[in-house]
Amino acid sequence: MTTDSQTSPIRARTPPFYGWRIVKGSIVIAFVAWAFALYGSSVYLSALSHERGWPIGQVSTALTLSFLLNALTIGLVGSFLGKHGPRLIMSIGAVILGTGLVLIGQITEIWQAFLVFPLMGLGWSCLSTIAITSTIAPWFERHQGKAISTALLGASLGGMFGVPITLFLVTQLGLTQAMWLIGALSVVIIVPIATGILRRRPQDLGLMPDGLPPDESRPADIYSTRNWQRTEALRTYGLLSVIIAFGIGLMVQVGFLSQQVKLLQSHISATGVSLTVLAAGSLAFLGRVILARHADRINIRQTSAMVLLMAGIGMLIIGITDSITVIILGVLVFGFNVGNLTTLPALIVRREFGSASFGRVFGVTGTCMQLFSAFGPALFGLLYDLTESYFTPLTIAALLLGTGAVLISYGEWGKPFMLDNQQ
Repeated sequence: MTTDSQTSPIRARTPPFYGWRIVKGSIVIAFVAWAFALYGSSVYLSALSHERGWPIGQVSTALTLSFLLNALTIGLVGSFLGKHGPRLIMSIGAVILGTGLVLIGQITEIWQAFLVFPLMGLGWSCLSTIAITSTIAPWFERHQGKAISTALLGASLGGMFGVPITLFLVTQLGLTQAMWLIGALSVVIIVPIATGILRRRPQDLGLMPDGLPPDESRPADIYSTRNWQRTEALRTYGLLSVIIAFGIGLMVQVGFLSQQVKLLQSHISATGVSLTVLAAGSLAFLGRVILARHADRINIRQTSAMVLLMAGIGMLIIGITDSITVIILGVLVFGFNVGNLTTLPALIVRREFGSASFGRVFGVTGTCMQLFSAFGPALFGLLYDLTESYFTPLTIAALLLGTGAVLISYGEWGKPFMLDNQQ
């Protein structure tokens, strides 16, 4: 008599789906990009203003050009990624970003900031939300919400550690040497991941989305396969509501983060600033983890409205008080919600317009949202210079975020209407 172990065939262990390796690589890239191109910018702005004696509004305006150039190029990045994959464009972006970061430490005249900050923005456009989400989109159908949210956890990690690391390096090494190190690290970390791990699509490796057999990985309905054109998508209220609501949200996010270090330094020590930003970044990470766990099962638009509303409450808390305890509370409330401002629009577009058109549709979406966000640093910086207080920009920010919450709530995309138009 033979035993079951003798007669049963040995089953080969199925290797993990390669798409999750893409996600892990994207986490690291997002960490570097957000840590040093977005969150670190508040340290560069504060250091240049303090060391060179330049008005905060002037340096903020130079930083605005960085986000403006980012906005004008990310649509091209999305289209390029859709056709050629992420390896080349992310490698080039890392080199440009690293060069821009190094040159920030060499700025001695204010006009130089208007050239160097846009260079940093150009590099970041190749590594930011549109690049990460366009890299992930072809690899997942059923788990697209979880995959994109997980990849963008790196952005929250950048928020947690970007400012403390940058502040420490600038304090210990000085701005020039610190920027040399940060720029070099950006290139050394990102380029090997982009060239060695990232791939364009699962079919290139003989796989299907989610690692499922072909008959199980097909999209559920016509919306996943329809080939949307940019102008066609822009005529839907659903996409316009995403652009306006999250354009407002990102404008406030970028504007506040560019001033965060300066605002906190007027109340607490550099160590206190680092700990506060670390705590806010930790809460942003927690918010993204929660979204990643539930993204495929929740109403994304209603969740977006709640996130925008809570971020607005955080801005209002900071603006109406001089108590450092209450200010820190407001920073933490804003921090818990701020991370998902970059994740949620990608999830809405991916869910409502499908993977086939994601790079194209989210490319134009990202461009429009970034055009909004580009004016964030100038809005906060110039209003601060005019009023010598953050009360006005923070109050305006709270009102804008509340408006965005209303818009995204009533922007549900009407599927029956779109189907009727196709008949």
